[in-house]
Amino acid sequence: MPRKSTKQNDGKIPMSDAGVAAVDKALAILRLFTSERPELSLIQISEATGLYKSTALRMLASLENSLLVLKRSDGIYVLGPSIATLNAAYQHHESLETLVMPILRNLTKSTNESAAFHVRQGNKRLCLYRVDSEQALRDHIKVGDLLPIDKGAGGKVLQAFEGAKGKGSAQIRKNMVLTISGDRVKEISGISSPVFNSEGLIGVITLTMPTYRFDPKQSNLVKASAKKLTVLLGGKFDCSLT
Repeated sequence: MPRKSTKQNDGKIPMSDAGVAAVDKALAILRLFTSERPELSLIQISEATGLYKSTALRMLASLENSLLVLKRSDGIYVLGPSIATLNAAYQHHESLETLVMPILRNLTKSTNESAAFHVRQGNKRLCLYRVDSEQALRDHIKVGDLLPIDKGAGGKVLQAFEGAKGKGSAQIRKNMVLTISGDRVKEISGISSPVFNSEGLIGVITLTMPTYRFDPKQSNLVKASAKKLTVLLGGKFDCSLT
């Protein structure tokens, strides 16, 4: 007989009370796979989660479509290649953080201003890492905030090295740094420089400060920081676009 779904809450993998039930069930199945238990049968999955076999099969079919699990010819389920892709992305994020954060801290220490690392996300730019200035007056962008891609030093540098046309973008590529005052917010100024890995542009380092403290000479420190990070990431710090 199929196992009753009422046993789901008594299983080893609890289901969430919030969110989408089907997603919770699929993720519960994924969490069953460990280094000690890399192979699972349908019966083992059903017993461990408390799901009906028919329900588990539907969840497994969706996971197979996404290549998160694979079903072998003997009917045993194993993790699929998409797991490796997700793990690689996670490892990249972790290794990137260990390189970016010390450089941002040193830049903030040298300038006493806030330093951040931005990447493109869709039609916005994402603040991925940041070190705040200890001064009372500063901008208050936080990690995870999305900012315009067409405004601010960071956005304009990203666009320039993605191939934007025009004299302004060409000049940014020539200088490898941009200083700009009051573009996104009148009271805030910024200095930004691109960062590359072996595959090309990955983001920008940006220094921000209240406009009354704006010092264009700090562009040399921002540019040096971006160049140092680029070298650590195996990239080439020069203009590859014309």
